[in-house]
Amino acid sequence: MASMQNSAETHAPVVIVGGGPVGMGLAIDLGLRGVRSIVVERYKDPQPIPKGQNLTQRTLEHFHFWGAEEALRAARTIPREYGIGGMTSYGTLLSGYSYDWLQRELVRPFYFTDNERLPQYATEAVLRRRLAEIPAIEALYGWTAEAVRQDDDGVNVDIVDRDGEKRSLRADYVVGCDGSRSLVRQQAGITQTRSDHDRLMVLLVFRSTGLHKLLERFPGKSFYNVLHPELDGYWKFFGRVDLGSTWFFHAPVPVGTNSDNFDFRRFLHEAAGAEFDVEFEHVGFWDLRFAIADSYRAERIFIAGDAAHSHPPYGGYGINSGLEDAVNLSWKLAATLQGWGGSALLDSYSAERQPVFASTARDFIEKSIFDDRDFLRKHDPARDRADFEAAWRERQSGARAEVNAFEPNYEGSPIVWGPAGAASGAIGSHAYAARAGHHLAPQPLTGGKNIFEDLGHGFTLIDLGAGGAASRFERAASRLRVPLKVIKDSAMDGREKYQSRLILVRPDQFVAWAGAGDDGDPAKLLSRAIGRASRCASQ
Repeated sequence: MASMQNSAETHAPVVIVGGGPVGMGLAIDLGLRGVRSIVVERYKDPQPIPKGQNLTQRTLEHFHFWGAEEALRAARTIPREYGIGGMTSYGTLLSGYSYDWLQRELVRPFYFTDNERLPQYATEAVLRRRLAEIPAIEALYGWTAEAVRQDDDGVNVDIVDRDGEKRSLRADYVVGCDGSRSLVRQQAGITQTRSDHDRLMVLLVFRSTGLHKLLERFPGKSFYNVLHPELDGYWKFFGRVDLGSTWFFHAPVPVGTNSDNFDFRRFLHEAAGAEFDVEFEHVGFWDLRFAIADSYRAERIFIAGDAAHSHPPYGGYGINSGLEDAVNLSWKLAATLQGWGGSALLDSYSAERQPVFASTARDFIEKSIFDDRDFLRKHDPARDRADFEAAWRERQSGARAEVNAFEPNYEGSPIVWGPAGAASGAIGSHAYAARAGHHLAPQPLTGGKNIFEDLGHGFTLIDLGAGGAASRFERAASRLRVPLKVIKDSAMDGREKYQSRLILVRPDQFVAWAGAGDDGDPAKLLSRAIGRASRCASQ
């Protein structure tokens, strides 16, 4: 890494505080767009706590575009042939009542890549190696931000290393990716809305070959959710770190519990429904609460990932939401710094991402807790076994519906041409049709490539027989200095499923507009997509 001994080297267009997966993903995405950044990360090495394991198909699309997908898959700790599925059980892991849970493979056709599962520290190691290959990024490991101050022209970040050496960085923009207790968020004056669930949770990391043998009866499963009436909707959760020996476990514990006054070995045995060998490697605690920033921007300061939103690790939404924050913000920062982004573009980051996470927390994570609570209160096999078993079977279809319904979209964004009165959120439906504000579904091109292999780094216009409309878009893009790549093909061999002849795709693979080609003014469509025009009354 280059040193920072003179004042010229202390400035970068973007300073990123926090070098976890979200901060590194943002730096990589910016670097590949030609934007220099400095990453300030307090830990010299990734912390060996297994969290953030479940990575969605959408997240792996990011790794594909970052040139890190192959390395990430090679770093997985569970063999591919084993599988990474989930299971929900009643009472104990071995009670006999169970069903498949979080079946993300159901929505695989709508994404370019498969999902993945590996510990966050392994993901971080892959990202650190990729980051080191990009000259536009400078990483300062072992440094901590002490103060963040902004003025009309930029932001100063004061940092200190573990030996007490101090430096000051200057940036056009600062992004806080520094976790749920974000210093950047606090010093920017960004407020939060919090929802406390008054639950103390334990995180145990332990080794056990016996538990692996007990669970061989459930092949292909890597995470296990236990529902128990005493928990009133909260979970006991086992997860594999590798295949055969290392595990982690989350569960509610009584207030006041610490590592010395509680029998965690018996707690694990009760959750599993059998005894097995246990060798503890880590015992930690956290409070179950939801928090979301009321805005993700304060002038030249932005927040992303856990700094912007935090929640219990239910359903694997956290790291995936944070990485989507990074990708959404990256192209908008790049467009602004490169001069083709409009004045409203950076505001659209908060306008798009904040309601999506609010919906994720409300409509998926909290809803699952309340649904489980209501189920456990209403159905009890000891009271009415037939009623319980019928209701348990119905839950399996509900688990499938949740995966299909989680489809974050920006229909209500001010920079897309969504339906009148639409709102952005996490509830949607997966479809091949190209819809404004929604993720583009992959389709093959005539030449054999997938369309995702041909998308541009800027905007992409997919022309499936729209006459001369593409040339009008190219002229408008040239006048607006918007990077635009045109892909021309026929509306056949699967591409007819887009149900549009012309599709304008953003740099983050979301659709800005879709139409027939003769139903819009290219300059007006592009201007709005880059934040230079306000939402029109008629859409």
